[in-house]
Amino acid sequence: MLVDDKIFLGTSTQPEYIALKYGNRHGLVTGATGTGKTVTLQVMAEGFSAAGVPVFAADIKGDLSGVAKMGKAQGWQTQRAQEIGFTEFKDDVFPAMFWDLFGRQGHPIRATVSEMGALLLSHMLELNDTQEGVLNIAFKLADDEGLLLLDLKDLRALLVNVQERAKEISTHYGNVSTASIGAIQRALLVLEQQGGENFFGERALAIADLMRTDRDGRGFISILAADDLMQAPRLYSTFLLWLLSELFEELPEVGDLDRPKLVFFFDEAHLLFDDAPKALIDKVEQVVRLVRSKGVGVYFVTQNPVDIPESVLSQLANRVQHALRAYTPREQKAVRVAAETFRPNPAFSTEEAITQLGIGEALVSVLESKGVPSMVGRTMIRPPSAQVGPITPEERAAIMATSPVGGLYDTAIDRDSAFEALARKARDKQLAEERQRLEDDERKSAERTYQADRPKRRSTRQTPAEAAMNSLARTVANRLGNALVRGILGSLKRGG
Repeated sequence: MLVDDKIFLGTSTQPEYIALKYGNRHGLVTGATGTGKTVTLQVMAEGFSAAGVPVFAADIKGDLSGVAKMGKAQGWQTQRAQEIGFTEFKDDVFPAMFWDLFGRQGHPIRATVSEMGALLLSHMLELNDTQEGVLNIAFKLADDEGLLLLDLKDLRALLVNVQERAKEISTHYGNVSTASIGAIQRALLVLEQQGGENFFGERALAIADLMRTDRDGRGFISILAADDLMQAPRLYSTFLLWLLSELFEELPEVGDLDRPKLVFFFDEAHLLFDDAPKALIDKVEQVVRLVRSKGVGVYFVTQNPVDIPESVLSQLANRVQHALRAYTPREQKAVRVAAETFRPNPAFSTEEAITQLGIGEALVSVLESKGVPSMVGRTMIRPPSAQVGPITPEERAAIMATSPVGGLYDTAIDRDSAFEALARKARDKQLAEERQRLEDDERKSAERTYQADRPKRRSTRQTPAEAAMNSLARTVANRLGNALVRGILGSLKRGG
């Protein structure tokens, strides 16, 4: 049952496989709580890893961490293997790396504020359209003025700067209101209280570190600790979308390969689309459609197919449907929708089967030759080979100690960025104002000293004696002037 170019999922009336060459055509794993989705996810992750394909998956409950420990088959696993004729079943262990946005249960994952971008950050902060517009202006200003936005203190400093220059900025970029700045600042405070400040900064995650293989050629399974992260669902969903976008942006076009370069499992996928604006859903659709040509397969894991928008659902070719409950009209409608996404099998009613599946049983349809969906099969999923269930904190620490990325991300780097640049600018402005004030004070002091040192001006009022002397002087001057004039005129007359 184990073949080189396929991943064995289980047995219906025949063995069911995902062909590796169609592994980048994306997929969907759905089913109600307790029906076996996590085990199916582990089976698929193990299969891709064994085929040399690196895997990234969020671990919501901690159970997926068991892939890093040698399995010890429990009774149900042995029985399941016998029931489906899986004679090659054996215990196994797979290379794993642990990651954690908070840095507690794995290597820290960081991204810079600039890499996140205004659209995703607005979604994370739950901003309205006006507030998102102000955030876009702030990002544009940072680009124009060469300000590096690496962590949240950089963004806070930028917002303060925008507020102080609101009149100037509104003229060049658009209206900036104090109310919008305040709303963004409050949203950042909530994000920080949720632990989001740990995510923003450097060293930023290098995509290449998620695409490693071990010395035996097996793909590393990167496991994101998400039990605490799920308490901040917007942070969780936006981070995974950012990571998916980074894969799309950084990886080169490769077309269709004989196997994917990376497989990405998006657990609790409904969180990505709950209350998401159309612009964000459009972005998800675009990334899912185009990232396939980068050699990346995206597999959404959620309870119900209706959690996924139709525009995205139509791109998910490899499907595993566990049991759904149908007690309410909404649940019954969901079952019908799920049934309609499969290629019918004349041997049974797909809609009825969905409500009758047992634990570990699923409806499976995958791409066959020429990319045509297979007829849906009622399938018993194979047992995982590694440990089923979480490993201990001590075992996790031991695995991290020998991790190929050990030490690369453990210490945050705080280099010169917008916070420092704006602080210098504010300090320089303050010093310039202080120098100007001192110069003004010195000038005023000099003027006061000059005025104090000048001789006092005598009174302009004349005494009687001064008045008589001045009158006599004027009379003499007038007579002398008249005599000169007469003398000159006389000369002129005589000359004539």
